[in-house]
Amino acid sequence: MPSTKSLNAKNLEALGAKRLADLLMEISMGDAAAKRRLRLELAGTQGASEVAREVRKRLGTIARARSFIDWQKRKAVVADLETQRSAIMEKVANSDPAAALDLMWAFMEIAGSVFERSDDSSGTISSTFESALMDLGDLAEAAKPSPVSLANRVFQAIQDNDYSQYDGIIRYMAAALDAEGLDHLKKQVKALAAAPAPNAPEDERAAIGWASSGTIYDDDYRRRIRDITVEIALRDIADAQGDVDAFIAQHDPQTQRVPKIAAEIAERLLKAGRAEEALKALDAIDKDRPGWIPSDWEDARIAALEALGRGEEAQKFRWACFQRSLSSTHLKAFLKGLPDFDDMEAEEKALDFVRNSPSFHSALMFLIGWPSLDRAAALILDRPKELNGDHYFALTPAADALAEKHPMAATLALRAMIDFSLDQGRVKRYRHAARHLMDCEGLAARIDDFGGHADHQAFERRIRERHGRKSSFWSLIGA
Repeated sequence: MPSTKSLNAKNLEALGAKRLADLLMEISMGDAAAKRRLRLELAGTQGASEVAREVRKRLGTIARARSFIDWQKRKAVVADLETQRSAIMEKVANSDPAAALDLMWAFMEIAGSVFERSDDSSGTISSTFESALMDLGDLAEAAKPSPVSLANRVFQAIQDNDYSQYDGIIRYMAAALDAEGLDHLKKQVKALAAAPAPNAPEDERAAIGWASSGTIYDDDYRRRIRDITVEIALRDIADAQGDVDAFIAQHDPQTQRVPKIAAEIAERLLKAGRAEEALKALDAIDKDRPGWIPSDWEDARIAALEALGRGEEAQKFRWACFQRSLSSTHLKAFLKGLPDFDDMEAEEKALDFVRNSPSFHSALMFLIGWPSLDRAAALILDRPKELNGDHYFALTPAADALAEKHPMAATLALRAMIDFSLDQGRVKRYRHAARHLMDCEGLAARIDDFGGHADHQAFERRIRERHGRKSSFWSLIGA
């Protein structure tokens, strides 16, 4: 029989309404957030309009506030914002979507004042406004405002995007804008692009910063921001209208040769059934450009080849992608495209290729993830000098995976991390290093042959001789 003392809704109901009301008043004393929540609940009993009034009043208070929101206050502010956002969506939207839409615009309009006085290094405040922006799109669909009036409001928003709070608004609003709204918005954006650029007289130009290229002036900065706003807006409108050519036109010929941009262009061309053009765009990239070729570009090229019926070429390219970046995704797709039994031989060949890769830690991560633990252990035992204890993201899962059947390889991985932490004086890692040392002691009992490496006692003796004075480490293992 369930305990009547357990803290749950059913048991609390037994206290009765008066007792619960007294408790809520007592608990909310001195707790402003709790009081605001209770007021919203009470407003809800009066209808959506009363909730809207409470929310609007609170948003005004937040907008007028001037105190700095540091990391200690950030959680409370986010909770307050989420309470207001939830009230709009849960207590107003169902009965009055138009009022909810107007309220959510008001919610978004306080973003600038919040960011201006915030430390949002964790991104939690940004996440709240991003959620509100998505809600704005849903509410616009439900409220069905005039597409032209909505376009006007969206146009103003993209110009007030000082803290990126409106990033993606055209995408979220596309359905509600419909063809009429998108056309109107496009005309407004093009008019903005054609308007005279900000250009102050030479003797009145305000310097706002300096860069390697020279002084940064306010009018130059505002002109650059306007150009970026126009470019992004026209690109998003083109996407919303399914206009591939307009999307491409927003990138100059040189930019179209950047692999990431080429992949974005090809993705849209493929969706439009223009595979030949997609492949041409992908193959036009600047191959001399330094930097990493993104997987999006590789995937788009494979998709283009498949769409053109060039499956054999697609398979060869998958293999090349695997060899270049040790991509398990491309290898799996390559093996899946092979006839039965051929895939087993190809897998063995691929795993041997990984084991001999010059990129030691990438190879180790691949073999652990595949998994091919025998090869992962052999990689460590054959190339122990390449273990870098700073690569804990590779060595920790490797040691865990190898501990049962390959204790020597696991030990070498753990020792590398211990040595790095102590040699570099990484105090924050001492707790992990102490745990690794104790793990090594446990593994030592299952190692018959250390193969030329020091046994556990000799290893511990060595680190004691070199790091005996690091008491903050030794205290963690009770020594």
